Amino acid sequence: MNPTTQARARTALFARPVRGARGAADTAPRRAPAHRPGARANWAGWAFLAPVTIYLVAFYAYPMYRNVELSLRHYTVRSFVHGGAPFTGLDNYRKVLDDPAFGPALTHTLVFTGVSLLCQFWIGMGLAVFFTRNFRLSATLRALFLVPWLLPLIVSASTWSWMLNSDSGIVNHVLHGLGIAPVDWLTSPTWALASVTIANIWIGIPFNLVMLHSGMQAIPSDIYEAAELDGATAWQRFWKVTFPLLRPVAAITLLLGLVYTLKVFDIIWIMTKGGPAGASATFATWSYQLGFGNLLPEFGPGAAVGNLLVVMALAFGLIYVRVQRKQREAL
Repeated sequence: MNPTTQARARTALFARPVRGARGAADTAPRRAPAHRPGARANWAGWAFLAPVTIYLVAFYAYPMYRNVELSLRHYTVRSFVHGGAPFTGLDNYRKVLDDPAFGPALTHTLVFTGVSLLCQFWIGMGLAVFFTRNFRLSATLRALFLVPWLLPLIVSASTWSWMLNSDSGIVNHVLHGLGIAPVDWLTSPTWALASVTIANIWIGIPFNLVMLHSGMQAIPSDIYEAAELDGATAWQRFWKVTFPLLRPVAAITLLLGLVYTLKVFDIIWIMTKGGPAGASATFATWSYQLGFGNLLPEFGPGAAVGNLLVVMALAFGLIYVRVQRKQREAL
């Protein structure tokens, strides 16, 4: 056998498949088990999402379900504790709609919310425009304007109750010094709703100031310089430049303010308790009074009023989403 033939035989020998223990020919090298990074990423995502999901279910979905279930049954104190409340369908809602207090409460809720939103927004807008100018005490004054927002609501409401007290309040003291007759701010059906609205406006202005001022800071200064070179006045720069570019921030500010104002309870309850004679009662205070403010609580009707309040907030939220979608399509 010549060397060339020996080399070919040796090559053929090493090229033969090696049989395993079971006699099966392993024609290909073994591969390591494939990793699945996508599955790991999915599990990690679910792990991060789990706390939020548990929180939403425990503190939002379940209470909402319980409130709806409460409004569809006739609950007494005994059945509220031990269960067994009979199903009544929409009877609680019919009872609420037929109640003489429904109309005034709805009107007070709309007036309180609408006036509060308009005043908070435009006063906050004016202050935001004012603070766009850099001056020495700008940061200090902005910090002072945040105080009403940072105080607990019980402190703010108690302070306004003292200021508007008919006998010893500082507001009537100032009016007396100006020769104006004292006003029964908290005990008069004419002024009770106005009093709680003024207090709520004062509390909500800092939020609008912060949101709108932040939005104005994001507007490029080049646009203002170009408008000024074109001869635009300060009012024209605001109406033609600032306000259109601030619309997305203004929309979310109004929506958040709307949802918050619809459910305001602390201020009204501490200052007037919805009185006198329901003159400042809103859906929030009326719901509480039905459920917990009487010797014989009406849990079902109280829950029904609360659900109507939720529906109102949800309706305004859907309107906001629809308007935003149309604006995106227009762009």
